Amino acid sequence: MNILILGAGQVGSTTATQLAKEEDNEVTIVDIDPEKLTKLASRVDLQTIEGNAAYPETLRQSGAETADMLIAVTSSDEVNMIACQVASTLFNTPKKIARIRAQEYSENKALFSRSNIPVDHYINPEQLVTEHIAELILHPGAFQVLDFANGQVRMVGVRAKQQGFLVGKPIKFLHTHLGNEQVRIAAVYRDGESIEPEGDTVIKKDDEVFFIAAREDIDYMIAEFMQSQEKARKVIIAGGGGIGLQLALQLEKTCQIKIIERSKARAKKIAELAENTIVLVGDAADDNLLLEESIETTDVFVALTNSEEANILSSMLAKKLGCKKAMALVNKASYSGLIETGSIDIAISPQQITIGSLLSHVREGDVVKVHSLRRGNAEALEAIAHEHAGSKVVGKMLDEIKLPKGAFITAVLSSSGALKTLHHSTIIEPDDHVIVFITDRERIADVENLF
Repeated sequence: MNILILGAGQVGSTTATQLAKEEDNEVTIVDIDPEKLTKLASRVDLQTIEGNAAYPETLRQSGAETADMLIAVTSSDEVNMIACQVASTLFNTPKKIARIRAQEYSENKALFSRSNIPVDHYINPEQLVTEHIAELILHPGAFQVLDFANGQVRMVGVRAKQQGFLVGKPIKFLHTHLGNEQVRIAAVYRDGESIEPEGDTVIKKDDEVFFIAAREDIDYMIAEFMQSQEKARKVIIAGGGGIGLQLALQLEKTCQIKIIERSKARAKKIAELAENTIVLVGDAADDNLLLEESIETTDVFVALTNSEEANILSSMLAKKLGCKKAMALVNKASYSGLIETGSIDIAISPQQITIGSLLSHVREGDVVKVHSLRRGNAEALEAIAHEHAGSKVVGKMLDEIKLPKGAFITAVLSSSGALKTLHHSTIIEPDDHVIVFITDRERIADVENLF
């Protein structure tokens, strides 16, 4: 696929890096900053074009005429929308995706159509990150909560603890214990390495376990891998930007929320919008302030400022002072891997959350949902098994489907939305939704080709 990416910021660079690694993709990225392009080109095999992403000549030089897809993720909503308009009008680019941050645009869906602004799909990173964090807070113990099949089933990542009932037991014991064969172990990671989840595989302390189950079974399953945890009630948010405010608004009806914001003007605005949230003006890395606000009895501290270094330091401090769980918003992949081995519980990566939404529209075949996992090294996707000549899954038993190494079918839902019991003889029928976990991203194209 010939893919044109506009904007070499964090999301654009991450998207370009992942897509360029796949053999079938030719990636071109555009940005006004030559330094960003030079750094990206030094480590990724792609073409770079310097220029304004919305200018017709820039798009012409970038190959918009022959591009299969345009992904506009510059820092400007307006540039992204105009670029899609120009690409459609002048170059007839078939598929256009834009990042739209402002609610004033995204709430007016009538704007985006072939007869108005020709954006086929738009994503709102702040909204995606907010929803991701909210799910982590609402499900204590999970480090990832991923929706599939319109929320009917979820894939959840947990870190197995010594107190967990299933720790020290083989995976096949799971179904005996639960009496529910619809719960599936999708993947197990031990010391950073993937382990094939077979029936005799024993779950050990500190294993990262990804399981998939019906939405209503999630909390019970989390408790099986670690000691049962109470629902979060007291939450402190460091940083009252777009994500911090949206998170407070989403949680303030069920939790006691406090926001720490450095700017008095911003704090005043937050106080006007969030009726049930306490807004404090100050530095989240001030230990005296945290102690005054009873950080030792706080369930979750989540740092969402514009500085990832400040987020890391304030989260470490909150954890040291007694907070049960600390999360930090970080952009650098190197930071994410580092801090999760230390005192901070969860590193939140906006680009990895956003890229999953982008990849849903990039993937070939009948893929409808994609989640990027383990800092982009793994992927979980949902595909619809449509009946056509090229399908290699419809009418086949699970045993007959030739999945590439490192790929596992973890759930199958019928067209009616019911979870199927997975056996070797389970048959994939037309319009079934099939969820696949892929530990080796180099095999993604092979999985797509099955559908």
